[in-house]
Amino acid sequence: MITVHDETSIIDPERFGAVFDDHYEEIRRYIGRRLDLDTAEDLAADTFLIAFRRRARFDSSRGGVRPWLYGIATNLIGRHRRAELRRYRALAKIGPPPDGDDHDQRVVDRIVAGVTVGRLSGALARLSPGERDVVLLIAYGGLGYEEVAQALGVANGTVASRLSRARTKLRDSLGVEVG
Repeated sequence: MITVHDETSIIDPERFGAVFDDHYEEIRRYIGRRLDLDTAEDLAADTFLIAFRRRARFDSSRGGVRPWLYGIATNLIGRHRRAELRRYRALAKIGPPPDGDDHDQRVVDRIVAGVTVGRLSGALARLSPGERDVVLLIAYGGLGYEEVAQALGVANGTVASRLSRARTKLRDSLGVEVG
């Protein structure tokens, strides 16, 4: 696997394409789960543009390329946090989709999905930004504690405490045990 910091990728920018090829879809999906898909395309592209420009400063001793890219993406999402919060609050207020389908099971599924998304979105909107980032990096990004710590530039213990607080808040908001 190519490292971003090796001299070849600095001298020959074409080599950075392997980093893009290996991680673009994963980063785009993570952003898409946090924001809308159109924004995800733009922010994923911005993530790799920033990574390309900063590739000479990447320090592999601090962690891998994957958490570094997630950290860049999370910072870009942070710039859009107000829009993200508005989205979660709007989803929390939206009821189930209008009934345009005569099939009983689809109606039930839509109602349950609408209620579930609304409750979950409202619960996520009530988390602090740091707690929400930790939860979504783990849930959407599939990162482990150490990778989340690297992505956010915080200590492992900070990740654990934010996740613990978030679980408590989500459990209280949703009335269910949060894994």
